[in-house]
Amino acid sequence: MQKRARQAIVTVTAGLTLIGSVTAAAVVMSPGQGADKAHIAQSPAAAEASSTPQVDPSTESPSTGESGTETGGASTETPTTTGTVTAAQADQPVKFVPKASETSAATPTESPAVKSTAKTAEAKPKLPSGRATATSFWDAQTASGKAMRYETIASPYWPLGTKVKVTYNGKTAIGVVEDFGPAEWAVRQHDIPAILDLSEKMMADLTGTRSNSVHVNFEVLKWGTGRVYRTSGTGYKLAMGR
Repeated sequence: MQKRARQAIVTVTAGLTLIGSVTAAAVVMSPGQGADKAHIAQSPAAAEASSTPQVDPSTESPSTGESGTETGGASTETPTTTGTVTAAQADQPVKFVPKASETSAATPTESPAVKSTAKTAEAKPKLPSGRATATSFWDAQTASGKAMRYETIASPYWPLGTKVKVTYNGKTAIGVVEDFGPAEWAVRQHDIPAILDLSEKMMADLTGTRSNSVHVNFEVLKWGTGRVYRTSGTGYKLAMGR
C-alpha cells in the first residue's frame, strides 16, 4: 500500500515537471514568434524603403552650397541644408553683387535740368550792359558797307553786327553796330566814356535833338561776327561789362 502511494506521488511529480517544462518553452518561444509576426506585418512601403540601397555621402556631387547649381556635373538638384557649413562649402568663392543704393552712391548722376543749365551757362556768357555816354553821327559810308540808316550804331570796341538796346528816359531803341567810332579823343572827353555813336535819326527819336551827347543805358543783346576797330583804350572794360 505504501509502495503504490509513493509511485503515485512520483507520477504526479513527473507530470508537474513536464507541464512546467512545456510552459517555460512556450514563454521562451513567444518573443521570437512576436518578432516574426511584426516582421510579417511590416508595410510594403517600409519594406521597399528599407531595401533601397543607401548612398555613400562621399560619392555625392559637389555643389555651390548656395544656389544648388552643380559645379562638377550636369545635375541641378538642390541639396537640403541643415544650417551647418562644411569645410568644402566655406572654400567656395562668393560673387559680390552691389546693391542699387551702393551703385547709385558710387556713380553719381546729374539730372537733365542741371546738365542743360550748365551747358547754357557755358554757351551763353553774360552779355555786357551798363551806363555810358552816347553821341550822334551821320555818315553816308559805313565800315560794314551798308548804307546809313536809323538803326546804325558805331562803336570802337564791339564787333560789326552786334545788336544793342539803348534806353534814355524810359524810351528804348535797338540798333546794330555797322560802323567804327567815336575816336579815342572823343571817348575820353566825357565824364562817362562815350563808347557808342547813335545815328542822328535814333538820337532825335530818343532825345528830340539830332546832334546830342547824353547818358544812356545800354545792353548788348547779341554779339556780331564782324571786324573790331580796337581791343583796348578808354572805356574798353565798360564796353565788355568788366
